[in-house]
Amino acid sequence: MQIKDLGEQGILQIVQKFCPPDIIGDDGAILDFPNSRNLVVTSDMLVDNVHFSDRTTSAFDAGWRATAANLSDLAAMGAEPLGITIALGLPASTEVNWLEQLYQGIKECLDQYQTPIVGGDLVRSPVKTIAITAFGHSRLDFKICRHVAQVNQVIVATGIHGLAKAGLEILLKPEIAVNLSDQVKQKFIQAHQRPQPRLDVLKILGEILVSESLPGQFQQPIAIAGMDSSDGLADAITQICRASKVGAYIDGKNIPIPPEMEKLVSEKEAINWALYGGEDFQLILCLPINIGKKLVQKLQYGATIVGVTTACDTDIVLVDSQGLRQKLTSDRSFQHF
Repeated sequence: MQIKDLGEQGILQIVQKFCPPDIIGDDGAILDFPNSRNLVVTSDMLVDNVHFSDRTTSAFDAGWRATAANLSDLAAMGAEPLGITIALGLPASTEVNWLEQLYQGIKECLDQYQTPIVGGDLVRSPVKTIAITAFGHSRLDFKICRHVAQVNQVIVATGIHGLAKAGLEILLKPEIAVNLSDQVKQKFIQAHQRPQPRLDVLKILGEILVSESLPGQFQQPIAIAGMDSSDGLADAITQICRASKVGAYIDGKNIPIPPEMEKLVSEKEAINWALYGGEDFQLILCLPINIGKKLVQKLQYGATIVGVTTACDTDIVLVDSQGLRQKLTSDRSFQHF
């Protein structure tokens, strides 16, 4: 059955079953908002054959990834999710089962964080388009923005990079994974199809900041520089440095790459995948050294101090395992235009 066989109201009956009945049904949603919090709003769009395709991504996984991308943006702002709205553009020939699986993937990702679907829109379109707006609330005692990095702070990556790129390459060219076990292959593929936003980092970081603060220090919010690495580790570091008017020194030996990557590609290519592959959805944070070290220790697996910020008149420099220096850039990351 195709969605054109249902009509608009029939389609809405399907998608509304994934939403709380006490919130859905009016022209807008009313959300309970926690006291003493900031509101954070973000939007992200996925387009068929640009961000996903039937070749590499099921409808369930497309829904999961679209949701994870938005939740990752909330995490990158230090915000916990309140709810999302979904705007869909679909061809009339879209199968009803595809629509239901899409929403199932969205809901299963949201259920991890007790977050509801609170509204949206639906239009006919020549190409499948998933546009999500996510609403979150952030603490008043600290906030995360791109423009507040200071010189001589450590740059922390909260996890492994290059996994999602490896998963995509395996899906497109299965023959490259002949030396990998099924378990490892699935780990790479899962990283591409069902990434996990790092909302867990926020509680840990908050606890560290409280333990490091002096009495009364939290009267003014602590500003932390950071963003997520959805467009690649290099892009995140570059954008933070540009916004904050600082440089950076990146130690190539500290870039967190999965050890199994050596069975797929060379060390040089593995670093390129980590720097420019994108869609790992880790957080990249610039922190005072004592806080950065504690965060890495508590996060453990994959969390690493990859470098330090430097004076604004220096470039963003990567020093590889051979001691060779190269200028880090975001130009090799995915660009829409």
